[in-house]
Amino acid sequence: MDAIATLPMPRARLLRAYAEEARCELMRYLREPAFLLPIMLFPAVFYLMFGILLARGDGAQQAARYLLASYSTFAVMAPGLFGFGVSLALERGDGLLQLKRAMPMPPGAYLLGKLLMAVLVALAVGVLLVLMAMSLAGVPLSPSQIGALLLTDALGVVPFCALGLLVGTLIRGQGAPGLLNLLYLPMAFLSGLWFPLQMMPAFLRGLAPIWPSYHLNALSLAAVGMDDGARLPHVLVLAGFSIASLGFAARRLRRHG
Repeated sequence: MDAIATLPMPRARLLRAYAEEARCELMRYLREPAFLLPIMLFPAVFYLMFGILLARGDGAQQAARYLLASYSTFAVMAPGLFGFGVSLALERGDGLLQLKRAMPMPPGAYLLGKLLMAVLVALAVGVLLVLMAMSLAGVPLSPSQIGALLLTDALGVVPFCALGLLVGTLIRGQGAPGLLNLLYLPMAFLSGLWFPLQMMPAFLRGLAPIWPSYHLNALSLAAVGMDDGARLPHVLVLAGFSIASLGFAARRLRRHG
C-alpha cells in the first residue's frame, strides 16, 4: 500500500488537477464581485480623473501617457497583494489551507491557481487602461508599446503575489486587509505612481528604489516610451525580491502552516 501511495501522478491527471484548481479559483473570484470590482475599477477611476479629465494644456497627452504607465503599475499591485495575502490569511484562519494540504492534489496547484487569477486580473485592468488612454486621452500607442505594457503587467504581478503570500503567512484572518493597505497605498505614493518623483522631497526620492513598485513603474514607463534607461537592473531587483519573499513565505508555511 505504501508503494502504491507514493506512485507519481500520471501527467494527464496532474495537468487536469492544475487546470481544475485554476478554474475553481477563477470561479471563486467571479462570484465575489465585491472583492474583484474594486481591484479592477479603482485604478481606472483614478486614471479617468487625473489622467484624462484633469489633464489640460500642451502637456496633457504626455501626462496621460505617464499616468497610463504609473496606474498600470498601481493596478498590478492589488491582485497580487490582496488576491494572495488576504485570501491566504483567511484560509489559514479558517483551516482551509490545512484541508487542501490533506487533499490528493499537487502542492503547487493551490499557488498556481491564485497566480493565474492575479495575472488575468492585471491583464484585464491593463487592457482597460490602454483603451481609455487611446480613446479618451488620445494617447498614440504602437502595437509594440501596447504589447510591452501588457507583458510588463502580466509578469509584474509576480513580485506582489510573492509579497502578498509572505504577508499572508504572517497574519491570520481579518487583520490582513488592514495590514496590506498599510503597504499598498504608501508604497504606491512613495514610488511616484500618483505623481512624478521630481515633485517629492529629496529624502523621499532617495527612498523610492527600495520599493518593488518603483522598479516595476520604471519598466512600465519604458514600455510606453517614456524612459530610455537600462531595464535589466529593474528586472533583476524584482526577480530578487520575488525569490526572497517566496523563500521566507515557504519557510513560514512549513513552520506555522
